[in-house]
Amino acid sequence: MATSVVAPQRTSWAPVAALGLAMLVVTSEMTIAAVTLPRLGADLEVSAAATAWVLLAYALPIAAVAIPAGRWADGADVRSVFALAMIGTAVSSVLTALAPTFWLVVVGRLLQGAAGALVVAAYMPIITASVRHGQRGRAIGFVITIMTVGSMAGVPLGGLVAGAFSWREVFLMKIPLLVVVLWVGLRSIPRNPHRGIPRPGTALVCEALLLGGAITAVLLAFEEVEGRPAVAVGLAVLAIGLAVWWSRLAASRPVLTLVRRRAFAVTLVSLLAMSFTGGLIAFLLPYFVADVLGGGPDLTGVALLFFVGAMAPISSVAGAVADRYGTTVVALVGSAIGVLGMLSMLSLDAGSGLVDMAWRLVVLGIGAALFNPAINAAMLAGAPPGSEGVAGGVGMTVRTIAMTVGPSVSALAWTLAGGGVAGFRAGVVVITAAAAVGLLVLFVPVRAR
Repeated sequence: MATSVVAPQRTSWAPVAALGLAMLVVTSEMTIAAVTLPRLGADLEVSAAATAWVLLAYALPIAAVAIPAGRWADGADVRSVFALAMIGTAVSSVLTALAPTFWLVVVGRLLQGAAGALVVAAYMPIITASVRHGQRGRAIGFVITIMTVGSMAGVPLGGLVAGAFSWREVFLMKIPLLVVVLWVGLRSIPRNPHRGIPRPGTALVCEALLLGGAITAVLLAFEEVEGRPAVAVGLAVLAIGLAVWWSRLAASRPVLTLVRRRAFAVTLVSLLAMSFTGGLIAFLLPYFVADVLGGGPDLTGVALLFFVGAMAPISSVAGAVADRYGTTVVALVGSAIGVLGMLSMLSLDAGSGLVDMAWRLVVLGIGAALFNPAINAAMLAGAPPGSEGVAGGVGMTVRTIAMTVGPSVSALAWTLAGGGVAGFRAGVVVITAAAAVGLLVLFVPVRAR
């Protein structure tokens, strides 16, 4: 049974820095790996479509096992969990880099994703154990800043490494960083001498299989919805069946109890809805640049630098602002700015240029920078003591599902509207509607207080 972590009287920033770098590795692994796909496919003689599994095999375990991993981490020594995650990431990265066949690359990526799920499981427990209550928003903003800046630099760095050496070195280049992060984490993260690394019981394994299977089926269903709708329907039915089965397990009660808490549920719905904006970044904007403006990936990349560039400096102070003025208020302001940014996208057309996209993406970046630290801090505040790992796992699962479903829904809206400017605007309308739900639901706890 999980016991609550005693909040420290003084904040220790070294564990927060280690956590930020660890989360940087987890979140950037998807985008950095993308630059390896053409050479990896040619070297291992697989099709371009098959190489998509290099990305999917990493994302699926993070979404599928984040919740059971979080529940397991709540009963474990968080420092040991963090160390296990870093060692697992290093070992699986070496396995992926040395893989002689494509199927071993996929296995390595699955293991990388499982290690990433452990990092996510340790995220909020480390914040709780290392940061005093009044500075948690600032700490989360610091972590998000590291992740944002690192992700911005990671993709071009991965491209340079792949160009100078091969795709294998891209998976190895993080090893020195992992060694440093592991060392800092072992020296600074508070240790609970009454806990260790508990052996996962049969109930936890069963929970992971059922819940993980349901989430995997959902993600795969959205991948198939446009090309093979019958398969998508079958996967959706399978996901519902597995989810119902899981909900009847005794192990599901702590998770269901958490998501039924009003304070937590509101932040979760808002996070889900606002994360749909990933459909603009991952699908709508690249297709708008290519099909409407006639530009290439370089133009899309430059435009997105304005989004990331706006996020990085503001995230570092947004958490401190949330600590002072309230997490819900700052999240509400951030989501409102995000909705305005999405609405401004509706005026883009064939005559637009880089400047037209840039200022709109800056607005979106400001909104995201305010929203993300505040909503994460609000989720942590809404979780009862002893369930921080579950809260982090639920949050990551919801975010991953939204970031997967958002591009799929955007692609469907684009196709139904016939592509071009009409398709772009149809996708923006759908995503803006979802973001508006995320904004409106935040008024519920504000009025309740």
